[in-house]
Amino acid sequence: MKKNEVIEAGSGDVFTDLGFQDAGERKLRVQLAMRINELLLERKLTQAKASALFGIPQPHISDLKHYKLARFSSERLMHFITMLDRDVEIIIRPKAKGHESGLLSVLVAA
Repeated sequence: MKKNEVIEAGSGDVFTDLGFQDAGERKLRVQLAMRINELLLERKLTQAKASALFGIPQPHISDLKHYKLARFSSERLMHFITMLDRDVEIIIRPKAKGHESGLLSVLVAA
């Protein structure tokens, strides 16, 4: 006997699909962490050197590298980006049509 499976299309945001109340914040922190990890890789910084630069224990750098972000606020992650010689700019504009709530996103300038 075959069982019919129902496949539900995702929204494009895994945190929303999983029902997290703070889905926007979680997505923002992942985007910021992705950029930090890219910058650390570009600068060829070891976890020990990144630890010294950010002033945090090395195991916290490991958490950041593996996207275990519970200990990091978006503000703290933005501060790390500035410590990697990058500017962080926040732009506030009217929300895009078709979105229930405002959108948080990270754009990387060339």
